[in-house]
Amino acid sequence: MNALDEKYMRSALKLAAKGLGAVEPNPAVGCIIVKAGQLIGQGYHKKFGGPHAEVNAIASCAALGVRPEGGTMYVTLEPCCHTGKTGPCTQAILDARIARVVVAAGDPSAHAGGQGLDQLRRAGVEVEVGVCEDEARLLNAPFFKYAATGKCWVVLKWAQSIDGKLAFADPSPEKRWITNAVSRSDAHKLRRRVGAILIGINTALADDPMLTPRPSKGKKPIRVVLDNELRIPLKSRLLRTTKTSPVLVYTRKAAIEANARHVERIRKRGAEVLACEAGSETPDLHFLVEQLGARGVQQVLVEGGPRVLTSFLREGLADEIRVYISPKILGADGAAYIGEPMTDLMQGIGLDHVQIKTFGEDVCLMGLLAD
Repeated sequence: MNALDEKYMRSALKLAAKGLGAVEPNPAVGCIIVKAGQLIGQGYHKKFGGPHAEVNAIASCAALGVRPEGGTMYVTLEPCCHTGKTGPCTQAILDARIARVVVAAGDPSAHAGGQGLDQLRRAGVEVEVGVCEDEARLLNAPFFKYAATGKCWVVLKWAQSIDGKLAFADPSPEKRWITNAVSRSDAHKLRRRVGAILIGINTALADDPMLTPRPSKGKKPIRVVLDNELRIPLKSRLLRTTKTSPVLVYTRKAAIEANARHVERIRKRGAEVLACEAGSETPDLHFLVEQLGARGVQQVLVEGGPRVLTSFLREGLADEIRVYISPKILGADGAAYIGEPMTDLMQGIGLDHVQIKTFGEDVCLMGLLAD
């Protein structure tokens, strides 16, 4: 990897990041085209179903009146060679007569798996793979995990005060939020990134949430409720809005058998009721995550209370954590800590690739669970 290739690929990665939250379940991809030492085109995948990064970069050359023929393309993921919602990018590259293609990472998907790279090589294009590969894989870590394993990427998200409280003891309307409006807007961007949003029944009863991203920008994640005893009210906003976005209630077989009429009414409202194996005192989270993956959910956002969040940590299911911290000390006015005693969690859990952002006076800490 030479310094110039690395420089241009890092620029392509910055472009790719602009698509996060809009392109999922597709990966975020960036592309630039260089000719005679000059950047002549650039683009990124802007939204799901729209043109891919390579096509947008080639189009930007035409807009400038520059021919990309003989140039070098830097793209953060292997170009596709199949027809889906858009045509194959490999054909667009060949039609543009690009001479060299530098790729950050191959695509492990079944419809790709190096086929795009092979097609370009057979057509005489010089191809190099692996420039800034670690950064490219990190940018699209949920996509790579799902493509390789079929398993969901699990994000745990919560808001807290600086003394670690997750909620007010008295959740009156004026005390509904711990964090500010800017933090909450960022949290909705995170919701637009995922295919499912999950809470526990206690959160559903206390807040009666919609669990939809706002603005939705067309995203309709599955809304999942962990409900061991099937206590979800028929008048809840979740069950009143199943036509807006799907709802899945995850419970035990024993609860379904004991509440047959309630289950029937839930299903009539358009929600799915899913049961784990018989005999379990609490629903199996591993089974639930597998079922969401089988439904095409690439990322699931867990927004439950401390018991639900701790359960995902204890089961080793979490991949990413995002915590919004408000500069408030709630003291006796606060309630609910993360954790229940977590001494069995190997004396604490570490994070890798930690990022810290500020939203007004709030601080957001993000990181991936350490291996």
